[in-house]
Amino acid sequence: MTLSSALSGLQTSLRMLVISAVTVALVACQLTGSANQGAQKPGSLRTGLGSDVGAREHPRVVATYGGVYKDGKAEAAIARVVGGLVAASEDPEAHYRITLLNSPAVNAFALPGGYLYVTRGLLALANDTSELAAVLAHEMAHVTARHAIKRQRQAEEAEFVTKVMTNIGKDQQTIDAAVKEKQVQFARFSQEQELEADDVGVRTLAGAGYDPYAAARFLNTMGQFARYQQLGGQSSSAPDFLSSHPNTPDRIQRAVRSARQIGAPGIGLSGREDYLTSLDGMLFGDDPLEGYVRARQFLHKGLGISFSVPKGFVLENSAEAVLASNNSGTAMRFDGADLTGYASLTDYMLSGWINGLIDNSVRPTTINGLPAVIGSAITDGWSFRIGVVRIGLTGYRFIFANRSPTAVFTRDFEKSLGSFRQLSPTEQARLNPLRVKIIQAKGGETARKLAVGMSGIEPSRRLELFTILNQVKANQRFKPGELLKVITD
Repeated sequence: MTLSSALSGLQTSLRMLVISAVTVALVACQLTGSANQGAQKPGSLRTGLGSDVGAREHPRVVATYGGVYKDGKAEAAIARVVGGLVAASEDPEAHYRITLLNSPAVNAFALPGGYLYVTRGLLALANDTSELAAVLAHEMAHVTARHAIKRQRQAEEAEFVTKVMTNIGKDQQTIDAAVKEKQVQFARFSQEQELEADDVGVRTLAGAGYDPYAAARFLNTMGQFARYQQLGGQSSSAPDFLSSHPNTPDRIQRAVRSARQIGAPGIGLSGREDYLTSLDGMLFGDDPLEGYVRARQFLHKGLGISFSVPKGFVLENSAEAVLASNNSGTAMRFDGADLTGYASLTDYMLSGWINGLIDNSVRPTTINGLPAVIGSAITDGWSFRIGVVRIGLTGYRFIFANRSPTAVFTRDFEKSLGSFRQLSPTEQARLNPLRVKIIQAKGGETARKLAVGMSGIEPSRRLELFTILNQVKANQRFKPGELLKVITD
């Protein structure tokens, strides 16, 4: 890995990497025509191409999202919902292949050919069957409206404009303006598709007998959870006009209007108890094979390692690396490298995998009894601090980057590197994955009381997460036997 590729990973959060992967898969349809297809209209989709694309992209999607998650109760719940939605949809003859993905990301999407995906992270966030149905109805609407094909046409047109303007234009300002305008048009086109799928989804939802207001409810929950995941729970309310999705407040208002056209609140089925029962025991958060993020600490049971990041950093985990960032412009990447063939850590550091390495900055050291090496680099306007800790033939790499490094930047790097250690056998044995547990409240219990019992969540944020997961107020008192979600190991 070169330092420039590491920088790319540092600048891009796991969430955006996932979104990018899905976008590529979604618009993967190619509009083709061949001489042996008779009277097929120019620009039309070759018969069976949608299924071909879905089949080709399916393994990539599964790999991107951590594989398939096996859960009989959840899979049965999804299948029942999809069956009812198909019967009420604009294409009741459609067939879908449903895959439950082993990812904590809150996502659902569809590929051409009827490939329908939902993550366990989304299931954990929903509170009843109607909310799950609202999401699936939205994604099925993308399939019936053939949005992937239409989006591909727009993308190809935008790419063509960019190439033409770059080749013949001399006024860079004019070129930039034309390219920018086409980008905005493409983004608006994508937003229109999302809103169209929202409208169709609400109608399908109601047609299948579910509460049509569930779409607005779940959009609100997703917005709250997104803010929870961001540093300090803050997010910008300004709309991003180059986003492929409209901002959530606008979508919620439109979803409510669509539901009101069907009827007043209180109509349709919600299916709360059956749905929550199907969630009991589901994995929550990181998969054990990828290690765990617990507040500002990363732990990996299989590798027997742990480290933490300073206050103000937010950790994000993936199969390839652990990423972190803060509001001061610092980004971090932690991953592993094979040290086979290197006589020393210094030799490895000087082997050329880092662009812009300052040779005289490289020096060996020891981190909690383990051999290590540190160094610095400067390239493309970024300053880097790099540390590699050796355990056997594996080098565990810390890469910190900032455009305007300060003493705090160096201190944060040193704190994180210095926290790296091996877990004891007892610590490894006690480390278990987090799961969704469905409990029955006792009469008069409050959210504040029940949130205290959650584990694996930063204590100061347990109540916030509890209220989001259950869509309740902090001081709300529950009825005897009321089903609620808690997170525990």
